[in-house]
Amino acid sequence: MAYTDSLFQLGMDLTRSSTAQKEDHGQSAHVAHEDRKDYFIERDGHRYAGTHLIIDLFGAKRLDDLKHIKETLRRCVDVAGATLLHVHVHRFMPNGSISGVAVLAEGHISIHSWPERANAALDVFMGGNARPHAAIDAAEQAFRPDRMVLKKHRRADATRGLGLKGASKKAAVREKSQQAA
Repeated sequence: MAYTDSLFQLGMDLTRSSTAQKEDHGQSAHVAHEDRKDYFIERDGHRYAGTHLIIDLFGAKRLDDLKHIKETLRRCVDVAGATLLHVHVHRFMPNGSISGVAVLAEGHISIHSWPERANAALDVFMGGNARPHAAIDAAEQAFRPDRMVLKKHRRADATRGLGLKGASKKAAVREKSQQAA
């Protein structure tokens, strides 16, 4: 019973479909070109799924404004030249934190805010011809943080790193720590 109550508080009532579930039933994106079924990028001798940006905002504003966050997600999608499939935002009480996601044909943009700390975490992943870095400026203009921290990663780049199949987990961890150095 506690599990169901917790899910209900998060807007996930198991006894009925959520708004997001109703909106997503039976919808598929037909956005990839017929000659290419994915949005992988080929650049500088690398073939990868896309660029993943992790953006942390500190001293940010308007992090409890649901409408502003939804509009900002849409703005980030527009300036990046991505294909929006669905946007969903959710407010948590009592602190007013907001989680949101823009589902894209090329990836996603998500945000979680902590207005009581003036912090937010954004996750921008895009492949294809989308320009994920353009979302950085849009987020900065929207939330006016005192400071931003950015981390960048190429996803599914088979030419870099060790796969866990054929390498021990220790080797993968070792490689990760060597890259950080």
